[in-house]
Amino acid sequence: MKGVVISVFVVLAMVQFMVKPGQAAVSCDEVNECLASCIPYLTSGAGNLTAQCCGGVGKLQKIAETTADKQAACNCVKQAAARIPTIKEDAASSLPAKCNVQINFPISKNTNCQE
Repeated sequence: MKGVVISVFVVLAMVQFMVKPGQAAVSCDEVNECLASCIPYLTSGAGNLTAQCCGGVGKLQKIAETTADKQAACNCVKQAAARIPTIKEDAASSLPAKCNVQINFPISKNTNCQE
């Protein structure tokens, strides 16, 4: 029994040290997955948002908890927006509010993600 308890503590300690403090745990693949279903809305700026899109925005809010996560997610959004030149800035900036989700960084290709 003692060995099991020690093993559990060792595993927990390893998990704690896998992500360094201040190091983002959010990947661009995760961010892209969250917002992929929003692309039709973001490029047209018209129509209704889908439940899948707003669900992705909500998931983005949940995975970007720390400051480092938010900065990483912001940079990923910025990179993705730069790859899609037809994104409407007004649609992008209003997306979280239209989904009733508060994200602490704007969805825009012109955002300073270090602020």
